Amino acid sequence: MKKAAALLLSAFAVILAILPCFTVQAEDKYFSDEQIAYYKGLGLKGTTVNVYNWGEYISDGSDGTMNVIKEFERLTGAKVNYTNFDSNENMYSKLTGGGVSYDVITPSDYMIERLIDEDLLLKLDFSNIPNFKYIADNCKSLYYDPDNEYSVCFNTCRTVLIYNKKLVKETPDSWSVIWDEQYRNKVLMFNNSRDAFAIAQVMLGQDVNTVNEQDWNDAAQLLAKQKDAVNPVYVMDEVFNLMESGEYAFATYYAGDYYLMIENNEDLGYCFPKEGVNEFFDAFCIPKCCQNKKGAEAFINFMQEPEVAFENAEFIYYASPNTEVINNEESSLYKNDALYPEVIPDSNHFKNLPQNILELQNTLWSRIKSGQLSVNSETDVKNIYIVSGALAAIIIIILIYSFIKRKLKEKEEDLSELYK
Repeated sequence: MKKAAALLLSAFAVILAILPCFTVQAEDKYFSDEQIAYYKGLGLKGTTVNVYNWGEYISDGSDGTMNVIKEFERLTGAKVNYTNFDSNENMYSKLTGGGVSYDVITPSDYMIERLIDEDLLLKLDFSNIPNFKYIADNCKSLYYDPDNEYSVCFNTCRTVLIYNKKLVKETPDSWSVIWDEQYRNKVLMFNNSRDAFAIAQVMLGQDVNTVNEQDWNDAAQLLAKQKDAVNPVYVMDEVFNLMESGEYAFATYYAGDYYLMIENNEDLGYCFPKEGVNEFFDAFCIPKCCQNKKGAEAFINFMQEPEVAFENAEFIYYASPNTEVINNEESSLYKNDALYPEVIPDSNHFKNLPQNILELQNTLWSRIKSGQLSVNSETDVKNIYIVSGALAAIIIIILIYSFIKRKLKEKEEDLSELYK
């Protein structure tokens, strides 16, 4: 019995000794050993990457999705400070206002062109961004960065008109409906000047990149008429809750966001208005205030890992420039009509504008929103002028009358003296 027990103990010891040889390392949920080794080997542990991105614009781990920031931190050991902006103009103001240090920003096409013109971006080292190979050809060498020096496309989309089927009588096909007085207080309008002006410009048949000041004044007058007619609410990210609530008839926003909204309100529809829409590209760039360029390029590269790009597209519902995502038949957005339309809607592209036009645009936009250009305001001003003119005329008449009366009195006194 003792001999048998000794043999069993010896066998057990041998099994314990050789067991590690048969242990299989658990596979990573998202990434291969090669990918993990690549990011670990970058030497970013303990560094910080400051990312400035649009709101609602990255997969954050909710609803079982990939938490992109956490995964980048896990693979690299770096810390990501992630903050949001809601318009290109706000991002530009923050960037040029001083006192900030961003490593990665995601401006849109025309803003990238402006930042390049003003020498505010660093050129990218594409040897640190090998995943650039996944970017589709139609998202490379674009008009705002023709030599692919400053940007890597992140997402692309088009503006759309979103409508509430319960509040709208007929399916719309034109931007003109958001001037219809029957929808007063039921319209949500872009709260950024470029997109808002573009709608008025295509309504007027203008070039959205016109440098003719009168064109901008005419477009401003049309937007002022909209304010008088429907009293729109100017919004950006607030559009989600407001349109999903079912209280508003129309919203001007972006095609991808429409699909996020219908998850919470199935009564919403969309159209590409016949006058034309804006097709835009958002891209990763590195501003000159960057303090961690290597970390920034690693982050840009990470965002184009096929697994990351797929998860991100599934979360934000914008068209991806990543070919591994575009051609993935398992994607919920595969050949989506709004994001990857077979029939391309009439589309415009924003370009950088000269300084005098930018200043005029900003001035006009402020006056539109404040009501200074409204027809009612102009009428009030005219009425003030009329009343003021009438009062001035009365005063002049009184003064003339007083002058004549005084002169007549003086003449009577002179005559009296003469006949004494």
